[in-house]
Amino acid sequence: MSGTTRSSAGLDARRRRILFRAWHRGTREMDLLMGRFTDALIGELSDADVIDFELLIEVEDPDLFGWLASGTPPADFDTPVFHRFRQFHLSGEGVPEL
Repeated sequence: MSGTTRSSAGLDARRRRILFRAWHRGTREMDLLMGRFTDALIGELSDADVIDFELLIEVEDPDLFGWLASGTPPADFDTPVFHRFRQFHLSGEGVPEL
């Protein structure tokens, strides 16, 4: 079970790949972080954000988690989409309702 709550219907092929990859990273914790963000916002991301998010998806889980915790990614990843991703979880928006 992937955990996704969003259908890929209506998404272009690129965004469908992102949605799948966000929920199949390797560690369940990062699947939940990336997947929930993607479920909520994949349809709203600009083409530039999609490019940045595709690069972010390729980062190893421990590195990405460290950047999220510290708020200081390397310059190449210090993008608006990274900060939106981080804020999504810090704000509690990425926490599911019980």
